[in-house]
Amino acid sequence: MPPRMIAEVKCTMRQEMIAANLATVEAHFHSEAANEVEQALELFTEDVVWESPVRKLIFHGKEAAGENYRKMFSSFKVEGFSTLQRFATEDRVVDDSIITVVLAGDGVENAPAPVGSKVEIRLLHVFEMREGKISRELVFENWRVIEPAIEGLLYGAQASQVSSQHQTC
Repeated sequence: MPPRMIAEVKCTMRQEMIAANLATVEAHFHSEAANEVEQALELFTEDVVWESPVRKLIFHGKEAAGENYRKMFSSFKVEGFSTLQRFATEDRVVDDSIITVVLAGDGVENAPAPVGSKVEIRLLHVFEMREGKISRELVFENWRVIEPAIEGLLYGAQASQVSSQHQTC
């Protein structure tokens, strides 16, 4: 095969690998958004490492990462998500996005905001990819409280709930 043809084949294979990595990460985010945790976990390798340095968390293996995901996503009420940019190489995908959530439960380990808070989280994900699956998910988080929790009252509770708690008669 002539050198030019070999280079074209390699370039095509590289582009296909990058497209497959981007598709895997897109499917992962889609599963998270739909609260389909088990489908999101299917896109991990068995030996995946999930890490959030801001919250001082690291989980080794699909089972440990899955337990964290189930707790975390059952405690989020997602109000918005937007991807700012995403790009990939043959073995990495980088995603910069913003999510707005209400912390509706205590399953977000080491969360820097109390349950009941509405927060905006800037997320920078670095995914390491192996054979079309996620082998490492490194998540840098920058949390900003939009609406603080009110003691004994979750964000978004109805006014009638508040007034009935404070009636004197």
